[in-house]
Amino acid sequence: MKLADVRKTALSLPETTEAPHFNYASFQVAGKIFATVPPEGTHIHVFVEEEQRERALALEPGWIEKLHWGKKVVGLRITLDRAKPAMVEALLAEAWRVKAPKRVLGSIRKPQ
Repeated sequence: MKLADVRKTALSLPETTEAPHFNYASFQVAGKIFATVPPEGTHIHVFVEEEQRERALALEPGWIEKLHWGKKVVGLRITLDRAKPAMVEALLAEAWRVKAPKRVLGSIRKPQ
């Protein structure tokens, strides 16, 4: 999967913007970050809740790993060149859903 595909998917979600976050790019909804892109552009960080993290890790351990913030796990680190687009799209949509304001939640269906 290419970073351009990630960007297209993220920006297709309602009210999503892209903005710098320190030396990373970030995707935000209502000012809340749901995914970031490290400077090298070979990975993305997606901020999903524990249930989705564990499911994704179990399904795709070859290209998804836990994203740590200190000792806490805060999301997933995804290796783009091995990623399956459908899974990345679902994870981005779920991360967006967690951060999106209630007024826009009806704009997208929850992933199955």
